[in-house]
Amino acid sequence: MSEKEKAIKLLDTVPPYKLGYVIAYIQGITADEDADDTAYEETEPDEWDLKMIDEAQKINDGTRMPFEKILAKDGLTYADIQN
Repeated sequence: MSEKEKAIKLLDTVPPYKLGYVIAYIQGITADEDADDTAYEETEPDEWDLKMIDEAQKINDGTRMPFEKILAKDGLTYADIQN
């Protein structure tokens, strides 16, 4: 039995409520990596999006902190977060 035949046979045993997961997975692994990502349509932000953007902009004062300082704040180094 070929791999494709095995997959089709297994697909027949997947419960209907799980088929969406299978379809999404297959679409993901068969997508052309060089193709434009047309699966996601650009949409205008809605009222909720605009509210979240506004809140984030109020919190963000534009300052930056080096990653080393963020780690040191918690007593960590780069070595601590490797692997």
